[in-house]
Amino acid sequence: MFILTEMKDIIRIEPDRFKFKMEKEVIHQLNSKYANKVVYGVGLCIILFDVTLVGDPYIIAGTGAAHTRVHFRFIVFRPFIGEVLVGKIRSSSSDGLRVSLGFFDDIKIPASSLQNPSRFDGREQLWVWEYKNEDEEVHDMFMDTDEEIRFCVTDETFVDTVPNSDQPPSMVGGAIPDKKQIPYTITGTIADYGLGLTSWWS
Repeated sequence: MFILTEMKDIIRIEPDRFKFKMEKEVIHQLNSKYANKVVYGVGLCIILFDVTLVGDPYIIAGTGAAHTRVHFRFIVFRPFIGEVLVGKIRSSSSDGLRVSLGFFDDIKIPASSLQNPSRFDGREQLWVWEYKNEDEEVHDMFMDTDEEIRFCVTDETFVDTVPNSDQPPSMVGGAIPDKKQIPYTITGTIADYGLGLTSWWS
């Protein structure tokens, strides 16, 4: 679920920040720029792990700010395809389920990836697994909001929300999410034994 990713960027330090030690200022700038933001093709950056290289600072004429090339490693949320995670149902619609991990909410489970057979109850606005036991009796297993759910990751989607960018944000340092688009979405399934609400299998 969490990986250690090597990254690089050029950090700009304004003149009024020169009073701080270079190492502490670099750490501050990197966490401010990347922590809790999605970087295209990389994942959701959680927190800086370490800084492996700080280059010599240089000042561009007319700005007064120092620019320093840094190499660093970030702890990133990016589950692998096939990984099984446990979250909570955030909402339901005829399209499927939305799931949250608490710190990451953009997880969808399409209707086609639910336990079969399942139906959407329009009155309750919930999905229902029509579970058939050994005696061929059908039991409605409601997938209530805020219930704990176990799912398997089947796909991931990145959307480059940085305008006029010819390079991925991981290279140019543009990690600003667009409010109109979701920069990183995970798709999952519960259509397998042991998946779905954890209460089903307890």
